[in-house]
Amino acid sequence: MKPRLDMERIARGLGGVRRGPVKATGGHFGAHALAAEVADRFKVPENGGRSTDPDWTERRQLPLRPETLRRLESLSAKIHAESGTEIHPMQLAAVLLEKLTENTSDDEALGWFKNAGSE
Repeated sequence: MKPRLDMERIARGLGGVRRGPVKATGGHFGAHALAAEVADRFKVPENGGRSTDPDWTERRQLPLRPETLRRLESLSAKIHAESGTEIHPMQLAAVLLEKLTENTSDDEALGWFKNAGSE
């Protein structure tokens, strides 16, 4: 049997604090991780049509700047070229929004708007 590593002890020995698993969020590896997640989550509905995440039951309109939409279109095209998985820009926006809300603390989110009223 393989010996188990004591990650707490290793972190202490390196002068660090263990905070849990790290997820790729940007760059080449982050793009591959996102493409893999999309390929895993998106399913073609039984009655046909565009593949989507079956857990998405809420539909909302989301206002965007034109630059943001162009960036989403560019990322969608790159994901399709890299992985072969077709994802539309607003589906990508939904995945990114979910990832951001999962990985952002309340304090961090509040900090983004703390000084917004004084500008």
